[in-house]
Amino acid sequence: MSFLELARARYSCRKLTDAPVEAAKVERILQAAVAAPTAKNAQRYTIWAVKSAAAFDKLKQATPYTFGAGMAFVVGAAKDGAFDRPFDKKNFAEIDAAIVATHLMLAVQDEGLGTTWVGWFDAPKMQELFPQMQGYELIAIFPVGYPAADAKPHVRHEDRRPLSEVVVEL
Repeated sequence: MSFLELARARYSCRKLTDAPVEAAKVERILQAAVAAPTAKNAQRYTIWAVKSAAAFDKLKQATPYTFGAGMAFVVGAAKDGAFDRPFDKKNFAEIDAAIVATHLMLAVQDEGLGTTWVGWFDAPKMQELFPQMQGYELIAIFPVGYPAADAKPHVRHEDRRPLSEVVVEL
C-alpha cells in the first residue's frame, strides 16, 4: 500500500490480543523506528521493548492503557547531547523521539498489528519501576498486538480538518 493509504489505515487500536508477536515483525518495527531522522543525526533516544510478563506487569502499574496487548514499546528522549538550536537554545530531543515514535507506530500498522500512542502514564513511577529509564523524558508507550476481531477505529477517526484550514500559502 502507498504511504498515504498506510497513514489513513492506521488508527488507535484499543482492543488487542496478547498473542505473541513474531520476532521478525518486532525487528522490522524497530528497524523502521531507528531509520527515523533526528536533528544533526544526534539520535538521543532509547526504545525499550517490554516483552517479559514480569516487565509488562510493572508497566501496568504505571498505566491502565495496555488494551489487552502482551508487549509494548516505550520511547524516551535524552536531552543531553541532543541538538540545541543556537538562536533560542530549543532542545530537539523530544521532537526527535516523537519522530522515532511515529515511525514505530506506522511500522506496527504496516506489519498488520495494532497499537495506540499512550500518553497517559505515570512517568515518575515508570522510572522507579524501570531504573534504566531514569534521565529520559518518557514520550509514549505503544502497546502492541494483533487487533481483536471486534477492534475498530473510533467513530471520529476519519474526521480531519480540510487542507484549506490547515495550510497557509505564503
